[in-house]
Amino acid sequence: MDDPAPFVRRLTLNRPEKRNALSNRLRAQLFDALHAGDLDHDVRVMIIRGAGSCFSAGYDLRPDPNDPLPWYTAPGDGQWPRHVVAGWFDIWDLATPVIAQVHGWCLAGGSELATACDLVYVAEDAQIGYPPVRTMTTPDMQFHPWLMGMRAAMEQMLTGDALSGADAARVGWANRAFPAADLEREVLRIAERVAGIPPDLQQLNKRSVHRAMEVMGARTAIRYGSEILALGLHQRSSKEYLRDMVNGTLGDALARRDAPFGDYGQAAAAGRDGTGTAGEEGVR
Repeated sequence: MDDPAPFVRRLTLNRPEKRNALSNRLRAQLFDALHAGDLDHDVRVMIIRGAGSCFSAGYDLRPDPNDPLPWYTAPGDGQWPRHVVAGWFDIWDLATPVIAQVHGWCLAGGSELATACDLVYVAEDAQIGYPPVRTMTTPDMQFHPWLMGMRAAMEQMLTGDALSGADAARVGWANRAFPAADLEREVLRIAERVAGIPPDLQQLNKRSVHRAMEVMGARTAIRYGSEILALGLHQRSSKEYLRDMVNGTLGDALARRDAPFGDYGQAAAAGRDGTGTAGEEGVR
């Protein structure tokens, strides 16, 4: 965590050896830092970025059983998607604007985190996708039609293919794409412009956009989507894939998922297969 400019707080997902896979502990630390920033009068905008080669390869699929969920969610079918969706809406509901600075892989849960931010800026060569739709189930946070429109959303849902950063900006998922070498400088420049507006007005500006989306049904539709995910986990294809994950290695299961499509593969799996050094986990 650092303050690279006046009124700008920057949070870095610091689990690079796992490609910033979103463990329960990492998410808890992220939300603690976001809540602290939201209460700090010297913070007018927050940036979330990832350490190392990417923003985030998604949720940690080999979680530490000793790490509890960061916040309570009613148990039962669909607890996990309800849990993470509640967290992402928490970012919507902060008074302080939050910017996602996306480079490298931004997959599955990582794309949900970025989507929950108020502004999203990406490297042109970033890769944004939701590959679990191929073998597991629908997304936890079903943001696609709200940000991409029906046709682009349908293509993403029916293929699981990744979008480049440039294409993500073109279809509306991101605000703008920049050359990777320029991304940090450009995000900081925009953050300083956002910080130039008094926070008592800025919180209203932020809410006005979210409330309009909610009137059109975005929050309700995304919450309903968590029930579709719960139903998906009872499908035969999902059960077979999850059984493969349990009985074999996660890396092998991901490789078999993506081999027919010729993409993702071990590059994405390396951050999510439980390998690598222990390293320091957290937000810095």
